[in-house]
Amino acid sequence: MKQIGILSDTHGYLDENIFKHFAKCDEIWHGGDFGSEDVAEKLASFKPLRGVYGNIDGAGIRSRFPEKLHIAIEELDVFMQHIGGYPRKYAPGVRQEILKSGSKLFISGHSHILKIMYDDQLDCLHINPGAAGKQGWHKVQTLVRLVIDGDKLRNCEVIELGKR
Repeated sequence: MKQIGILSDTHGYLDENIFKHFAKCDEIWHGGDFGSEDVAEKLASFKPLRGVYGNIDGAGIRSRFPEKLHIAIEELDVFMQHIGGYPRKYAPGVRQEILKSGSKLFISGHSHILKIMYDDQLDCLHINPGAAGKQGWHKVQTLVRLVIDGDKLRNCEVIELGKR
């Protein structure tokens, strides 16, 4: 069983409350647009960090994180890509990649819109944790925390950090 903290779109800002909310997590996953190498370093020094680069990330982040990430954790296959869309409106190639990989969890960012949707056509849960940073048009900074237990997802929580 693994507890995972998921965030995206920090855009160079890291709210200190993230560390409190992710204190019991085994890993942190970042859905892209770190915004600075400092954000990645602080997260990685706190917990094991996995992530993908986003469209605003520079060469340092792009050399450290891939555009697409496939994770096998517990008995669950996970796919992560920053610009991914959501069920019925996936970005080009995403639906095919989910089908090909057999992923049961798809993580994206980019839109700054918190969205947790089950895709019954692909038997895959989509999570966009919204935006944890202060830059963008979102009104509330958000995170997601969940437990992966074998091939099951449990205790999915949306965490609001407050108004940006």
